[in-house]
Amino acid sequence: MRVGTPAVATHLLVDPKACLTPIGSFLRKSSLDELPQLWSILVGDMSFVGPRPALFNQDDLIAMRTERGVHELLPGLTGWAQVNGRDELPIPEKVELDVVYLKRRSFWFDIRILWLTAVKVLRRDGVTH
Repeated sequence: MRVGTPAVATHLLVDPKACLTPIGSFLRKSSLDELPQLWSILVGDMSFVGPRPALFNQDDLIAMRTERGVHELLPGLTGWAQVNGRDELPIPEKVELDVVYLKRRSFWFDIRILWLTAVKVLRRDGVTH
């Protein structure tokens, strides 16, 4: 991100593309910006599959997840909401998909989500910035 970009969720920026540097745009579109989260998975703060971590200032997302019990899950590198819309989904829809994951989670559902994630990343589906 460029210096001076507000510390808000990307969907709240007026023009997210204007805030990205050329290398940042490549990292975002290729999802390589997610690689540092592997450390969080290794130390047990995250899992491969689960709801994406909320930003510190996404009070609406945090409140909705808490209300629906989703906050009990470990955040994930990818999730059911990510393979069903990624950046394009409004927050209430993301939370509903997180609830579906909460109710359906299993080893095989996680494998399905990981497979769909790989396909989406390779196709760059759902990346809006």
